[in-house]
Amino acid sequence: MRYRFEQIFKELPDGRLTPKRRLRVGGVELGPGVIFSKGVSFSGIDFTLFRGHDIEAEEENGVLVIKGIYK
Repeated sequence: MRYRFEQIFKELPDGRLTPKRRLRVGGVELGPGVIFSKGVSFSGIDFTLFRGHDIEAEEENGVLVIKGIYK
């Protein structure tokens, strides 16, 4: 399923990001409360570089599993 970036991540006033729900990227799970900034990558992906892009993901047992990013 295709999601807008803003449906998955909340951008904080200082530009950092936090997930709006539980996510899995590769083998890494993270959820609300995890805050990260530019240069921090999860399974090789720095999500701060993809603001405004759509994300391909699937729901699995209450976790949104990210499969790819549309450019």
